[in-house]
This record gives sequence, C-alpha cells and structure tokens, in this order.
Amino acid sequence: MEVYEATIGMEVHAELKTATKMFCNSKNDPNEESPNVNVCPVCLAHPGTLPVINKEAVGHVLRVGAAIGSTLADYTEFDRKNYFYPDLPKGYQISQFEFPLVLGGELNGVAITRIHLEEDTASSIHNDATGTTLIDYNRAGVPLMELVTEPVIKSAEQAGAFGRELQVLLRTLGVSEANMEKGQMRVEANVSVAKPGERSIAYVEIKNLNSFRAMERAIAYEIKRQTLMLEKGEVLVKQTLGWDENKQATFPQRTKEGSADYRYFPDPDLPSLKLSEIAEFGREIIVNALPELPAQKRLRYADFGIKKDDIEMYIRNDVLGSFFEEVIASYTDKSTIALASNYIANDLIKIIRDLETRDTEKEDKMIMSVPISVENFKSIIGMIVDKKISSRSAKDLLALSVVDARNPQEIAKEKGLLQMSSTADIEAVIVRIIDENKTVVEEFKSGKVSALEFLVGQGMKAFKGAVDPNTLRETFLKKLS
Repeated sequence: MEVYEATIGMEVHAELKTATKMFCNSKNDPNEESPNVNVCPVCLAHPGTLPVINKEAVGHVLRVGAAIGSTLADYTEFDRKNYFYPDLPKGYQISQFEFPLVLGGELNGVAITRIHLEEDTASSIHNDATGTTLIDYNRAGVPLMELVTEPVIKSAEQAGAFGRELQVLLRTLGVSEANMEKGQMRVEANVSVAKPGERSIAYVEIKNLNSFRAMERAIAYEIKRQTLMLEKGEVLVKQTLGWDENKQATFPQRTKEGSADYRYFPDPDLPSLKLSEIAEFGREIIVNALPELPAQKRLRYADFGIKKDDIEMYIRNDVLGSFFEEVIASYTDKSTIALASNYIANDLIKIIRDLETRDTEKEDKMIMSVPISVENFKSIIGMIVDKKISSRSAKDLLALSVVDARNPQEIAKEKGLLQMSSTADIEAVIVRIIDENKTVVEEFKSGKVSALEFLVGQGMKAFKGAVDPNTLRETFLKKLS
C-alpha cells in the first residue's frame, strides 16, 4: 500500500472590533438584531458615494502582524475583487491583492503568508421552507481581516490548534471577539494529499466551517477521501467543497476560482498608503503598545507552578483569566498563587458549571461571570494559608460564599467551619476514637499504614472538617507511638 501525506493551508477571516465599518461611518455592531439598520449610502453602494479608509481597522491588522513577527508594509493599497452575488452591494469587494498590510510571520509553529484587510459581505438568510433568501446589509462593509497560512500544516489536529491559538491572540489584542458562533471568525481549509515529497496541484478548499471541531472533522474526512481515491488510481479535482455536519462529509459546491477570475485592479476611489508617514503605525510604537501575549503569559504562569491545562483555561477564558489576575495581583509567594489557582480551576469552576447549563458540543464554553468577589475569594485563601480552616472546610465555605456575599470569616464562624485550635480538645477526641477502634489500632501497629488514614478520617468526621488533617495525623502518631 502506498503512503500518502496531507498538505493543509488555512484561510481565516475575522471581523474586526471597530466603532464603524471599513469605508463608512455606519455602526459596526455584531449584536444588532434588527435587519438593515446599520447602513448608509456608502455601504449600500449608492451611485456617487465615495469610501474612506477606517484607520482603526488598519491599526488592528498591523498589531496582529507585529504580534506574530511579520513584516509590516510600508506601502499598501486596496483593490477591487470582482464577482457578483446578492450579498455584495457594489458587485465587487474592496480587498487587497498585491500589496497587503502584513507579510510573513509565524504563529503556533505555522508560517504565515500574508494578512490583508477587506470589507465583509452582507448576511444571507435562507428559508428552506419557502425557498427564499433575504439579505441583511448590517454586516456589509464591516472590517474583515483575512489571514492566509503557508501550506505547511500536516494534520487536522495541527490545524485546530492553530485556529484556536489565533482566536486567543485576536481576543488578547482586543482586535476581534472572534466568536465563531456569531460568524465573527470563519475558517477555510485547503487540503491536498500526495505521496511524500510530491505536491498535488488539485487541492480542495473546504468552506463554511463554523467551528474548530467541524474544521478538524472536515479535514480528517477529506484526507481519508483523497487517500482512498489515490489508492484506487482516481484523479483528484481542484474544487470548492462544503461540509455537511449531519452527514459528517464534504460535498462539492463549485470549481475552484483562481485570482485571475476575480480581475483584481487597484480601487480608483481609495488612496494608496505610505504607512511610514503615519506616526502611530511605526513598528516600534506598535510593538511597545502590545499587551502581554499568550505565549508570554504561559511562561509567567508556568513559573508559578500552575498546571498546563489550568494555564490554557485562564488564557482562553477572559473572565476567568481576569479574575485570576486580580486574585494574585498582591501575592508574592508562588505557593499561595498555586493554591489560589487550584481552588479556582477545580472547586470554583465546578460550582460555576453546576450553576450553569452547558452544551458539551458548544465550541466556546465560556464562563461569563464569577459568582464571588475577588475580595471574598482572597479571604478564603488567606484563611487556608493561616490554617484557620481546613481544605475540606474551604470547599464548603467557597460554596456557601457563592450564594452569601457576607465576609467569609463571618460565614465560617457561623457554620462552625473554623479549625479547632485547642490541643486538649483535639487530643480528647483522638483518645475516644482510639478506644472505639481497637482493631484498626492493632492493624496500624502491625504495619498496615492505611489504618492510620482511617483513623484520621474518623477524626475529620468528628470535627466536621474543622481541623487540619495534618494536625490530626501527627497527634494520632504521637498517641500511638
């Protein structure tokens, strides 16, 4: 059997978070529910109107380029990409072809070809029952960043990892919400299969992928489909495919267009830009204004001794990440930071998810709010560090503090969660437990180590968790020696 390998390139579109659209003053509001209200003569392509470049959108794309080590353009221009479809008011799309804003760069081990800026199309709303299609022009003209990778990705898993990392970067930079469910981030995959060392020119482009999970499934399916065709001696065809989530299969849409089909030419209504003449677009200024990037944050968190999975959770969820940062802002001891992280990533998350109904197939299982204040959470962590409450009591206190906004110390005192500090009281209970469990005591003295843990468990039960288990263990050993 012949061996084949996949070559994958990705094209990612992301709607940029700006106040207005790309070439006019119409509001850029992805949450607008009423159709055709954020429109004007410019984005509806009325005769005689002229577009004006959105400076904020240009800056967003340059920030992305700076963050991934790309070459930022000195000269750039906008072009007309000609094709006709009902969601394109002008009959062409203003995009960039020969002189994009960004060239090169690398993200998550994947080389980037280019990043350019264009305008989004309108939204088509299909009604299968009536066979009609309605157009909502609210999205027409929204700034759209398109990122194209080199064809260096080798698997569906690598493609998914790249897409997720790009989403995190866009959110970190504040240039896009990149919510795939809302269409703010759309991915397309170019897939070809050939023998090792060979390059197939008959690649396919898989469009309409609305989640990373769908993208991974589509790529995996297409690799398998093309491999089976080659093994049978069949010829691969260059084409555009869609993905049917119900059938878990790709399907043909049309033959693949090339750049010549779009008849690109410079837009005569827009000026070319000399970016070096615009002070705030200087590379050094842009780089110095970048926030802490995901890769940098991973290194900082790892130095605290935080688990890798927990680090990814903080990086990918803005709400949890911000809460964690606020909690640890005044901590200098790494062990305290790790302790706080442990209670957030395990106990607090469990409480939140018990409170919220979650769809396991949903791509972005985002935590939208944390039901406890930073101050109260830190109070609980402080009580653990000061050994005022046990780990068992801390879990109970955290659950109580989610529904009761009072000072956790008040709640702990009221509910009897504060640890016993009287040595005499602790020893009295331990003596009683020893007397009531003579068989277990003999097993321990005979070398059965687990017998001690049983006795400690009985002690924790007697004190309802309000005692340090290590203190119990040490006292039991003292009494049994």
